[in-house]
Amino acid sequence: MKAIIPAAGLGTRFLPASKAIAKEMLPVLERPTIQYVVEEALCAGASEVVVILGNNKPEVMAHFSPAPDLVASLLRRGKDALAEAVSHAGALPVSFAHQDQPRGLGHALYCVEDLVRDERFFVLLGDVLVPDADLLVRMRALSEYHDGASVIAVFEVPLDQVSRFGIIDGTPLDGDAPHGSVTTWRLNDLVEKPTPQQAPSRLAVFGRYLLTPAIMAILARTAPDTSGEIQLTDALRELLRTEEIYALLVEPDEGFDCGTVASWLETNIRLAWRDPHLRAVVPAAGAVSST
Repeated sequence: MKAIIPAAGLGTRFLPASKAIAKEMLPVLERPTIQYVVEEALCAGASEVVVILGNNKPEVMAHFSPAPDLVASLLRRGKDALAEAVSHAGALPVSFAHQDQPRGLGHALYCVEDLVRDERFFVLLGDVLVPDADLLVRMRALSEYHDGASVIAVFEVPLDQVSRFGIIDGTPLDGDAPHGSVTTWRLNDLVEKPTPQQAPSRLAVFGRYLLTPAIMAILARTAPDTSGEIQLTDALRELLRTEEIYALLVEPDEGFDCGTVASWLETNIRLAWRDPHLRAVVPAAGAVSST
């Protein structure tokens, strides 16, 4: 099963920093956010990881390329651990596709239609991290339990934040998960960035999808929205007419939002709080850590 990582967005929430560096290259602790996402896909057994880039993010490609001169310099200076970390990033099996202009998530996925037209595939957004890398495994198990259906991950957000996300209307299926312990939902509808008054729930799409190839035929005919973007949410709503879609509830300590400056900063603090080598220098982290 392939894993697709769309990373062609402009990162406007992080301007002016994202003017000179891709948002996906902003660090969470010692690694750029996109490396966490790539490693998550590989840990879940993805057969291939494809990162979709725009035309202005050469640093992402450089990060996943070998850097023998830098590695040799680090080794000469006795910095073996850093040399290993640099070598590891440059050896990760990542390929790249291109989206010529930012026309939405749906358009980005359709740019790789030829790669996934015959099989289910993962989609991982870089705005959220799952450091323990178990979520995709559970999503695949849930999909197989429901005869290969599409599965999306969701998490609960405060009502005043629903307008940042796609929000689901779903029916809870208690006890329906393969292992009997994870809350799952059967989708009835999806609403893209609703107002608090319009939101059917507080369950937001988390940025992890397992999709059937039928979505590609729908994306091919999905009209752009008023901003000129082709929304995956619109295509998923149409897919619901012919296929069931399920949602898997992500636990609060499992996934981390990096979509805004504030949430990216909180993610750094919470993960530093988990690290015994860093915990001593972030004594305020207990205020945001739930572990």
